[in-house]
Amino acid sequence: MSTFKQHSILPGFNLALGFTLLYLSLIVLIPLSAAFIRTTELTWEEFWFAVTTPRVLASYRLTFGAAFAAALVNAVFGLLVAWVLVRYRFPGKKLIDALVDLPFALPTAVAGIALTALYAGNGWIGQYLEPLGIKVAFTPIGVFVALTFIGLPFVVRTVQPVLEDIESELEEAAAMLGANRLQTFLRIIFPTIFPALMTGFALAFARAIGEYGSVIFIAGNMPMVSEITPLLIITKLEQYDYAGATALAVVMLVISFILLLVINLLQWWGRRRSALA
Repeated sequence: MSTFKQHSILPGFNLALGFTLLYLSLIVLIPLSAAFIRTTELTWEEFWFAVTTPRVLASYRLTFGAAFAAALVNAVFGLLVAWVLVRYRFPGKKLIDALVDLPFALPTAVAGIALTALYAGNGWIGQYLEPLGIKVAFTPIGVFVALTFIGLPFVVRTVQPVLEDIESELEEAAAMLGANRLQTFLRIIFPTIFPALMTGFALAFARAIGEYGSVIFIAGNMPMVSEITPLLIITKLEQYDYAGATALAVVMLVISFILLLVINLLQWWGRRRSALA
């Protein structure tokens, strides 16, 4: 018969676990349960109609599609930014390192207004893009740009500490054994940072799904074109359709949970593969 024993600096495991479960219940489980309970006011037919109208389905495609694309782009370029900040010394490095955190501190409404001013037809960047046939503001591309902006720090700050902890001796040993730079990166560095990269991707994706403030300014919020699901939820709340709003929230919650579960499984697989290697 095995017994469960957990060694810790802090005593009182049972008490600490109780407080942990209580805190998570009050902050996470009970509010989420309330959303599911509120949807019971609807019959199954009413629920299905509320969450599958063409306008709602279009908002799902934009919300999850743009969030996934933005997180994917941030995974690539966030890794590049983290690599530059860790591996190189150059003038202004501290300033760039501080700018990475700017989307964290900047109010989302301010970010939305700033992006709209930049990418509008008469904006600093938009005035050069529109003659090329590229319209960013008030289109799905604007949603993608806003979500990319707010998600970058999650990837950079997750990958950066792992890159800093990689010992240079491993790369030197690989070079001495005849590996080129690409082989060293793919076989030595990437397996080490992959779990952290997946964590940053998951955080950026989750943040993008629920983003509202920065998106509504640059999206234009045109139904069936550039309208996101969080805006539909707010619209239903303003119309006092609480059951309909919670129905949409439940669908987003379930889809988000499934996608994050898949990402976490990939992250676990990456850690396990790195350990076995």
